[in-house]
Amino acid sequence: MISDGQTQLFDANFDLKMMKKALSLAKRSELKGEVPIGALITDKNGQIIASATNSRETLCTVLGHAEMLALHRACKTKRSWRLIDCTLYVTLEPCFMCAGALVQSRISRVVYGAVDPKGGALVSLAQMGEDVRLNHRFVVRGGVLANECGGLLKDFFKKKRAKI
Repeated sequence: MISDGQTQLFDANFDLKMMKKALSLAKRSELKGEVPIGALITDKNGQIIASATNSRETLCTVLGHAEMLALHRACKTKRSWRLIDCTLYVTLEPCFMCAGALVQSRISRVVYGAVDPKGGALVSLAQMGEDVRLNHRFVVRGGVLANECGGLLKDFFKKKRAKI
């Protein structure tokens, strides 16, 4: 990520590098028996300020989505609920709950890997990042390492179904 002092100019190579890190987090999530989703948040300087893996089963909470945990940790790091000039990198398109939290956090940008046709709220079922009816909008870039991110999820559920 490059900043000219006023605006952030985004670098596709930087996005790729961060998505590879999110994918690595997703793989760690799978090792814990969780759905393999990873998320991280960078600040305006491109520094990682928070990261998380999906932890719904481990934490026994519906709020254990990787995005929600990363948002919570980023807010703690910044000591503010406003994540202005921050970017979320996540391996799967965020759901409605997570997209709502992204709007509330005032995040500037979201980069995701695989689309979620059954639950995605940024492009698949809604476009919450661009909805003019909401009080905040953010830039959305999807499809970064989509095959790798989606393949990890498909393999996970294929293995899970085979155990049943």
